[in-house]
Amino acid sequence: MSDHPATALIAEDEPLLAQALQAELARAWPALRVLATVGDGASAVTQALQLLPEVLFFDIRMPGQDGLEAAAELADEWPQGTPFPALVFVTAYDQYAVQAFEAQAVDYLLKPVQAARLQKTVAKVQQTLMVRAQTAIDSGASLDAALDQLRQLLAATRPPVAANGPADRTQDGPLRLLQVSVGNSIHMVPVEDVVYFEAADKYVRVLTASHEYLIRTPLKDLLPQLDTRRFWQVHRGTVVQAGAVAAVHRDEAGKLSLSLRGRTEKLAVSRMYSQQFRAM
Repeated sequence: MSDHPATALIAEDEPLLAQALQAELARAWPALRVLATVGDGASAVTQALQLLPEVLFFDIRMPGQDGLEAAAELADEWPQGTPFPALVFVTAYDQYAVQAFEAQAVDYLLKPVQAARLQKTVAKVQQTLMVRAQTAIDSGASLDAALDQLRQLLAATRPPVAANGPADRTQDGPLRLLQVSVGNSIHMVPVEDVVYFEAADKYVRVLTASHEYLIRTPLKDLLPQLDTRRFWQVHRGTVVQAGAVAAVHRDEAGKLSLSLRGRTEKLAVSRMYSQQFRAM
């Protein structure tokens, strides 16, 4: 380990559980400095970007952004040249989430946190930090590895398709039509006409070449209904039809954006989804 004590941030929306985790950490890892404890995903992202901790303990279920979504946003915004934190997710037992964590070799703690299990997690995290310090692993490589893990976790823990979504679907097939309310009417919008979808508060904006509609289905619930060969997620709040992408642009800072056929605006591409355009 390096000479300075490791630092951590805890994101847990239940204050008593947050206190219990911090108390157990103090016994299992006395040298660890917990820089902050927050209760929601947005605050976790803000505080982590300000404090740059080396370890993150993120509860999966939190108000607003869940732990995975917060970690994904944090990875998008994480400063270049700084190793991405070691991630530990804390969750009530969820078979699919646990299977996903194990498949991606991401450490997790089940609630209520048990001292013996926490000790194993601490040893694993300490080993990770030690290897980083001794081998001077490139910070970009650690971020790329975290991004890849988070992509896989987000896909594996995506909710199942709702039976009563705003869609006309073939059985076990992708969404074909969207039912959208316009005044007192319901319009049937072919999905093939959609240029992109964009999350907007409690709604999703549906943009075609000539119209804009709003639907109430959250983007994370809409995603499993889309044909992933045709619709690509390019940002945590944006899904674009691949065939509508006219050009991909890279600015001086290396950030990507898309020009679209039929629309004048450009769409930002986040780090999380830039691997689709690596040929650039």
